[in-house]
Amino acid sequence: MAPHIAAQGPVTVRMFSQRLSPTPRGARLARHLVLAQLDEWGVPRDSETADAVAVIVAELAANAVTHGRVPGRDFELLLALLPGSVRIEVTDTRDDRRPPGARDVREPAPLAEAGRGLVLVDALADRWEVVDRDPPGKTVRAEVDLRSGCRRD
Repeated sequence: MAPHIAAQGPVTVRMFSQRLSPTPRGARLARHLVLAQLDEWGVPRDSETADAVAVIVAELAANAVTHGRVPGRDFELLLALLPGSVRIEVTDTRDDRRPPGARDVREPAPLAEAGRGLVLVDALADRWEVVDRDPPGKTVRAEVDLRSGCRRD
């Protein structure tokens, strides 16, 4: 006899995608767009989830601009509201400068002027990874679980 599979209702996934110029202005705009989109989806700007997502986007966008820039090519931001979490993806077209994976992030030296971005991502994301993309490039994908009471529907 076949096992019984319980029927589930439809799952709604909301998505937002934007290509941005690989400049400091593009990185700042990514953060602002994400906060506005989360608020529209019912995740308030002052929530713990929105704060974590905003910092992650700021760091990943800054990395895409600083380390992943290829002249004439934009970076892409994808935001998805999934059941129970928010997914962030930042994609650039440079594949010769790959960041360390989630298990390989190291604290920078105390007086180092750089190197804290992925430490923040590692601390704030519930899950994250670096994946190759085709055509050449990479995507850094992070997820933040929705904290209780952060959705207002």
